[in-house]
Amino acid sequence: MNERFYLLKIQLLDIEPAIWRKFVVPANITLDRLHDVIQIVMGWTDSHLHEFTIGKKRYTEYPESKEDGLACGRYRLVNLIKRKGRTFGYVYDFGDCWKHELLIEESRYFNPELRTPIACLDGARACPPEDVGGVTGYFEFCTALKDPGHEEHESHMEWFGGEFDSEQFYPELVNWELMKYLRWSRDRYQNWGWNA
Repeated sequence: MNERFYLLKIQLLDIEPAIWRKFVVPANITLDRLHDVIQIVMGWTDSHLHEFTIGKKRYTEYPESKEDGLACGRYRLVNLIKRKGRTFGYVYDFGDCWKHELLIEESRYFNPELRTPIACLDGARACPPEDVGGVTGYFEFCTALKDPGHEEHESHMEWFGGEFDSEQFYPELVNWELMKYLRWSRDRYQNWGWNA
């Protein structure tokens, strides 16, 4: 692989201990694909809207006007941010308002053992469940699950569908999902053809 790579660190803000991931992407990745990768590395399910903030500009999936932001699929990360040490924002689910900060740890990352253009290298702690109610709801959810005597323990267990271990993170499972994403999102010789 002769292309340029970024080593990124993403951290979910306002939660302690921190929930974070380190991952590698091609520098020329479009923001819509970066969103896909973030969903996989963090453990979200892509069930809600999102937005990137780089400098003073906002990038989103389907802006209806310039006031709503710019179409993220039209912009490549390398054209917006080039230097190591720069940070930018990512918000997922405007209701729960999961704020993330991304840091470019390396702007010319090289690892001869890297076999795929996208990989998760490290991370800590499980992603909160979707629709848990943001930071406050997540704190209440974790508190109730840890205490079998808590009045909400059973209802939270039933809502989630079983046990939840906030300390668990498995990069090998994330990389398996990233490999599937690469396989299914690859370029094809022909498009679907139903518009032809």
